[in-house]
Amino acid sequence: MSIKRMRYAAVVAAVLALPVPAEAAAPPTPASGPATADRAPYACAKDRWPWGCVAKCESSGRWNANTGNGFYGGLQFWQPTWRTFGGLAYARRADLATRDEQIKVAEEVLRVQGWKAWPVCSKRYGLAGRAHVVRPGESLASIARSYRVKGGWKALYKLNRQLVGARPDRLNVGTMLRLPKGAGPGRRLTAQAGGGGKPTPTPSRPSRPSSPTPSVPWTQPAQPTQPTQPAQPVLPVASAGPSAPVTSASPVLVDPSLSLSPSPSRSPRR
Repeated sequence: MSIKRMRYAAVVAAVLALPVPAEAAAPPTPASGPATADRAPYACAKDRWPWGCVAKCESSGRWNANTGNGFYGGLQFWQPTWRTFGGLAYARRADLATRDEQIKVAEEVLRVQGWKAWPVCSKRYGLAGRAHVVRPGESLASIARSYRVKGGWKALYKLNRQLVGARPDRLNVGTMLRLPKGAGPGRRLTAQAGGGGKPTPTPSRPSRPSSPTPSVPWTQPAQPTQPTQPAQPVLPVASAGPSAPVTSASPVLVDPSLSLSPSPSRSPRR
């Protein structure tokens, strides 16, 4: 073997001995379920994303906040909103309810009004549109029917594929599904106190109280009777002739020429 060939073989051997760099790791497959801290670059995302971040923005994370500004709780509910979406099933104000109870009411607001109910804080965290939180027993098909999604469950799955994963027939409870534009109002999920019991109906604006019902049938009172004028006293009419009674005020004149001893059975003559 020539020296030139030997050198060439040595160079090839040296090149083959060099370490080969490892291949870049493939991106992880999106996991199913609600968004977590590894998918949201915020420290608050570890606190039940996205509600922990919204509360951090709205009330500095104080779920019992009551500053007198007309908004209450960690998510700063306006009192009419708290009433309309079933909050009274838990407490008379949001700041008097637990964090989980406030989040349940917020999920109702989210599916109807969307993130515009928290305009400033949702914009800060890139939250937009309406969403539905998966409940036990629900499927993509049932949710699509409830909201009358055009295209059915396939359209809903296409919009939420990264959240749902490769198995559209398997939904994790708590997954926050985005709703497409034009979706219907959906079926109302009224909050229940303590997670069970009889659902509380949506409170309506109080009406003016009606008059109490009387215990007896009520009739229109009769008009008061005007007092009648007293009748004029009837004056005695003096009758003409000798038969008129003689009053004490009229003295009887007696002719002295007549006898004063009349017969007891006959009247004296004049």
